[in-house]
Amino acid sequence: MAEIRTVGVIGAGQMGTGIAHVCALAGYDVLLNDLSPERIESGIRGTRANMTRQVVRGYITQEAMDTGLARIVPAENMADFNKADLVIEAATEDEATKKLIFKALAPHINADALLASNTSSISITRLASTTDRPERFIGLHFMNPVPVMKLVEIIRGIATDAPTYDTAVNFAQSLGKTTANAEDFPAFIVNRVLVPMINEAIYTLYEGVGTVDAIDTALKLGANHPMGPLELGDFIGLDTILSIMNVLHEGLADSKYRPCPLLVKYVEAGWLGKKAGRGFYDYRGETPVPTR
Repeated sequence: MAEIRTVGVIGAGQMGTGIAHVCALAGYDVLLNDLSPERIESGIRGTRANMTRQVVRGYITQEAMDTGLARIVPAENMADFNKADLVIEAATEDEATKKLIFKALAPHINADALLASNTSSISITRLASTTDRPERFIGLHFMNPVPVMKLVEIIRGIATDAPTYDTAVNFAQSLGKTTANAEDFPAFIVNRVLVPMINEAIYTLYEGVGTVDAIDTALKLGANHPMGPLELGDFIGLDTILSIMNVLHEGLADSKYRPCPLLVKYVEAGWLGKKAGRGFYDYRGETPVPTR
């Protein structure tokens, strides 16, 4: 198996910085990349804030935080990944964007480096086919928020070799995560079950069966869910929910995966959830207020 010492992370958003966070605390050197130096610095500031909360709550020590933050280094160019043993792509959930990233990365990484995608729904086999090393390509689907959630789905493409899979499992477990193997079918395990549930909750709202508050209250108290499905959709991002539903609908050709028209409308309006200030709830005041 390959030995992982340095991890490259492409994408300094919520998922990418969460992955950088747990890797750094686990003792890996981390190279963090995004479209601009400003985005990288913003991601590192967010990681510092998240680690500070962990210190305040007693989950990690101040020394661990200081050491971990020092391990995260900006990587402004793809050429900076030439020392990475593993590069994890954590960009937006768009297949064309991910393929462009891997094509741009190819000339700059060493021959033994492993590649991974944090995609939550897109075919690992298709992504791997655009690279020069499909046998060294794997899906590492971290859950959000990464520092809190314990699961990592491991997804092999059709060409992924056994040493790459074994290395990926050991790597994820070294971060304190539990792994679950998922076959390379649209949306894998978690989102194959979770996202259609959220889409069905949106249909329930769309058809007037219940209000936002009633639907979320019913699932929290009636099914013992920690968050209602509409609140959870806002937390994940409604654009991501729509993207995953489209992958399921196109990949499985089953009408039960048709995205709800109301979901499409919210995304078209730019009401993407918590990150945009509005989704099924309006987050611009002191407390979230349902928008329908």
